[in-house]
Amino acid sequence: MKTQNTKKRINLVSLGCSKNLVDSEVLMSQLKANNFNINFEKDALGSDAVIINTCGFINDAKQESIDTILQHIEAKERGDIGQVYVMGCLSERYINDLKTEIPDVDKYFGVNDIQQIVKELGGDYKKDLIGERSITTPSHYAYLKISEGCDRRCTFCAIPSIRGKHVSKPVEEIIVEAKRLVAKGVKEVMLIAQDLTYYGIDLYKKNTFASMLNSLAGIKGLEWIRLHYAYPAGFPEDLLPLMQARENICNYIDIPVQHINNRILSLMQRGHTKEGTIDLLKKIRKHLPDAAIRSTLIVGFPGETDEEFKELVDFVKEFKFNRLGVFTYSHEEGTTAYKLKDTVTEKVKKQRLDEIMEVQQEISLEYNSKLVGKTIKTIIDRKEGDYFIGRTEFDSPEVDNEVIINSPHSDIEIGRFYQVKIEKADFFDLYGMIKKT
Repeated sequence: MKTQNTKKRINLVSLGCSKNLVDSEVLMSQLKANNFNINFEKDALGSDAVIINTCGFINDAKQESIDTILQHIEAKERGDIGQVYVMGCLSERYINDLKTEIPDVDKYFGVNDIQQIVKELGGDYKKDLIGERSITTPSHYAYLKISEGCDRRCTFCAIPSIRGKHVSKPVEEIIVEAKRLVAKGVKEVMLIAQDLTYYGIDLYKKNTFASMLNSLAGIKGLEWIRLHYAYPAGFPEDLLPLMQARENICNYIDIPVQHINNRILSLMQRGHTKEGTIDLLKKIRKHLPDAAIRSTLIVGFPGETDEEFKELVDFVKEFKFNRLGVFTYSHEEGTTAYKLKDTVTEKVKKQRLDEIMEVQQEISLEYNSKLVGKTIKTIIDRKEGDYFIGRTEFDSPEVDNEVIINSPHSDIEIGRFYQVKIEKADFFDLYGMIKKT
């Protein structure tokens, strides 16, 4: 006989970053264990409840979250869906304002309220499911969050006030979670945190990221491990020989430098200088000459002059990041930088972003062109029409380059690795053919 919970249909919408996505996957696992009927980002029509996991980091993300809430409130008013619940960073940061401005939401929850959400829906939070998740990514890859919060005090960032202080996940829990993912068919994990390189300091009184990573690399069946968000200040250099030694740690590292001018870095309270940043990047290139180094930059920080921006452009031209993302500065209340006057206009911010991305476009083409004629291990992510879409170890899903394969072979499988010969390259994509053995 079915329980009452079985009849309750719930649709979960997850916005924002991969760390948010992991939270959504954890919640889905709990709800499924309570016999709820769970849909992920499907048509909400007919749902008894919709849960929206929001992002509250920068203006564009906040607006997307608010628009999504309002769309579901309208659906609720039409009788198309039942209750609307809101969780995540936006409600953690602005819960009182949201209750006033959008009172028709049935209940708001913060970033650490999964247990309360399960209870609100009539379920029983199951502690024995810690580490269990319902994977929403393609089954062959998943994100693995190794810590929560952040102890850094970058003046442009609201994350510490939303997510709290840095809390490392015990290494034993990380290993158990990774093994569970591999047992489900996951071949690649992306390690994520606000700051990977702070791992272990709170639990073990020293940086133990390399040690934890070495343990992960020993898991049978885990073919690729990818590193995201490695902070430059305090970077653990014992990580570099480990990446050399372990074949399943991808030649890929995401290290957001944000800027290169010392005055701007000081205003950002980044804790690293131009000289220290360049020295670190050179060390990484020396130890890992074939690695793809990904970074992010912020343009238009309060007071950024034309000369300081030019210094940043020259740095990008000289160092030549393999992968690069650029963001315009977002003036966020509750951050230290909010006290500064937002002097750079949105028009100038956008012009500066476009200028750097034009430079990076040519750099990317230069790197991609060097791969033409080479055969590279590639994982197949999906099929679109007549084409298979894959990635090399130098690329992360959704943000980096892809390998586009026009293949006559009908036996190609999604989620498998193949040797692909690169035949053509453009700015952000490679084109190749699978080499049959």
